[in-house]
Formats: sequence, C-alpha cells, structure tokens
Amino acid sequence: MNRIEERLAQLQKENKKAFITYMTAGLPDMEGTKEIIRAQAEAGVDVIELGVPFSDPTADGPVIQDASYRSICKGTNLKKIFDAVEEVREDCQVPMLFMMYYNTIVHYGLEAFAKKCAQVGIDGLIVPDVPKEEQDELAKALEKTENAPILIQLVAPVSADRIPKILEGARGFVYCVSSMGVTGQAAQFHKNVRSYLEYVKSVSKIPVMMGFGIRTPEDVEQLKDTIDGCIVGTHFIELMEQSGYDPETAKEYIRSFKAGLES
Repeated sequence: MNRIEERLAQLQKENKKAFITYMTAGLPDMEGTKEIIRAQAEAGVDVIELGVPFSDPTADGPVIQDASYRSICKGTNLKKIFDAVEEVREDCQVPMLFMMYYNTIVHYGLEAFAKKCAQVGIDGLIVPDVPKEEQDELAKALEKTENAPILIQLVAPVSADRIPKILEGARGFVYCVSSMGVTGQAAQFHKNVRSYLEYVKSVSKIPVMMGFGIRTPEDVEQLKDTIDGCIVGTHFIELMEQSGYDPETAKEYIRSFKAGLES
C-alpha cells in the first residue's frame, strides 16, 4: 500500500469520507505552490491532486485552462514541479498525485518519469487522455519501478458498459466524473448520477470518489451514502485566486468542508 491507499483505508476504518483537492502547480509561483501544499496538509486534506500545466488540457474547463496557461507563462515545467515535490517531501507526507496529460510523460520518457516520480514521492497519476485500452506502455513502466505511483482510473456516466473492465486491477480510488463535459460546471450533475454512482460502487473493489462541479459539502449531501469521498478542483483554484493564494484561506476551506462531510 502507498500513501493514498493507506489514507483511504484509515478513513474507511473510521467510517469517514475523503476530501481531495486539485491545484495547478506553479501558481502563484513555485514557492507559493509549496506553501499551499503544506497548508492543506496541516488542515487535514486527505489527498492533493497537483495539476501539471499543459497547453491543451482537454478535460479541463476555462478556470483550470487559464490556470495552466498562466502557470506555463511563469516558466513552470515538469522538472521544476519534481523539484518542488521533492522539497515538500522533506517535511510533509500528505498523499499526492499528478493530474496531467500523456504528452508530457512521453516527452520525459516513460521509465525515466516513473523513476523520478518514485524518487520524489508522487503516489498516484491521473492521465485523462489515455483510455484503459491504451494504458499498457505506461502501466508497464510503472510496474517495473519500485515505489512508482499508482494509476488512478476515471469513469463517466457514458462508460457504463466498460466500467467493470476499466476497474480490473485498479488501485487507489476510482474517479467518478459526475457531469458530462469539462471541469467546473457548477454542480450540474448528470441526471442519473445516483444510479450511476451506485453502479460504480457495486462493481468497485476500491473507494469511489466523485468529482467535477463540486463546491460545497451540500453539493454531495444527498449522495454521501453512495460515495467514499469527493474532489474539488475549479472552486479551490477560484478561492485561491480570490484570496491571493492565502494559506489560511486554504486551511479554513478544507477544515470547513471536511466538517461538512462528517455532519
């Protein structure tokens, strides 16, 4: 078990829900990124998705696209992100994963990428532009590397017939896309979201997380009996932008959201 799996197992043992946040690496700058990671860990976030900026983030809505663009303009690249993670790991053991696109991994080199992730302490990967049927090369590179990150699988309402196959051998958690389209769509969930989540839960051997469009605990209140946790991305980025990337604002939001999940 790695840090993600250990944390989720502990939460399930305590009958608690997981709270996962997404932030774009390199904003407001690399020093600020490290500060916000540490602040979230202190506030008790369960897993942090660290977005690796990419020029054509196809799964992301306008807010995250803009964040990626601004981060790239500041000179953010994968090497600098690796360096930042390695530094954070000196005093922070919060589970962390990369949310990124495949071209960046291929450009770095699959095996070199897997080894570097293991070296700096990245626990998981979400690669939304690589479907299950095309993951073999990446999966093999990860399997050959000791302590390499685990590959997190995404499913969507349109994936119904494929979900059992997608989840074969899956680790960590399953990321359930709760709305059609891109990120940040104001909790306009798919009309059959409950039956979809119940189906995923029935076939999944790992925790089920709900993402896309979530802002507050109230957004998932009616679904808490079905999911094991939720993911907030776009709203967290907006919150950080509005507060000038204030670490105390990050802490307050995380503590409040986690309290709402448990109420």
